[in-house]
Amino acid sequence: MRLHRKFFCSLIVLLIGGLVGQKGGAQQSENNTGVAPPPSTKQIHLKHVLVIGQTKGFEHDSVSAAMNAIYEMGKESGLWDTTLRTDTELLTKKDLGRNAKNLNHFDALVFASTTGELDMDASQKQDMMSFIKEDGKGFVGIHAALDTNYSWPEYGEMIGGWFDQHPWMTFNAPIVNEDPDFPAVRHFPKAFTKYDEIYQPKEWSRDKVNVLLSLDPSKLDYSNNPRIHRTDHDFAVAWSKMYGRGHVFYSTLGHTEDAWQDPDIRKMYFEAVKWALGMTDGSTASHPRISATTGKN
Repeated sequence: MRLHRKFFCSLIVLLIGGLVGQKGGAQQSENNTGVAPPPSTKQIHLKHVLVIGQTKGFEHDSVSAAMNAIYEMGKESGLWDTTLRTDTELLTKKDLGRNAKNLNHFDALVFASTTGELDMDASQKQDMMSFIKEDGKGFVGIHAALDTNYSWPEYGEMIGGWFDQHPWMTFNAPIVNEDPDFPAVRHFPKAFTKYDEIYQPKEWSRDKVNVLLSLDPSKLDYSNNPRIHRTDHDFAVAWSKMYGRGHVFYSTLGHTEDAWQDPDIRKMYFEAVKWALGMTDGSTASHPRISATTGKN
């Protein structure tokens, strides 16, 4: 039987269309496999923060809350990932194996109300100081980080001093914002009150740090208080400083568990970690005491 030429042309068109349809269907099937295409935007490089919560002395109930807050801040902001440890194994530059990270992996170190003489040998201490001083990595000390490592002189030099009592225990502390331009305290008013435990520092000097927050000496009760040792009545609540190339931040705020539900305290430490990581700028220059009433030196 002789078929018309138009029939063959139509048949060829149908065959080609079918092949194209099969190819398109296969491509559509591949696109529906659930495999996401490669991202078109640049990936943000996460910083790495190590939080240490080891306690060899007094154990604060707020240690877990503080550690968890730093973890949540990094996760929610997408700025850093956090490793939480209650031991000091990672405070070394030695290769630990076992996929364990050492200080070379991290960009900042946070001591969350550590107390007493931490389990660190001489090489670990040297590595930690080198991490901050020579490598230019950051350090954030929370509350009892000042009540730590009394027999390690370099630690006191790095953080700015040591704990020497809390004269008023936990109370409504009248606080003055001495450096409202610093990112970690920018959100605080010039004068405010926080219910917390304020440490009295020893072997501490205002001319070696940048005092960010301090107690208002005009609103403190000094009567019948043998725990008051500072005759200058200069009680710093937070400060920043340099240790070599490294950024160091410390605040006595964060003693209570409730403090870590306070948006002001959380923001302070969030901005402190960012500053310690070198993400923001803030002064470390010392300045004379600022009056709570006049705002002047």
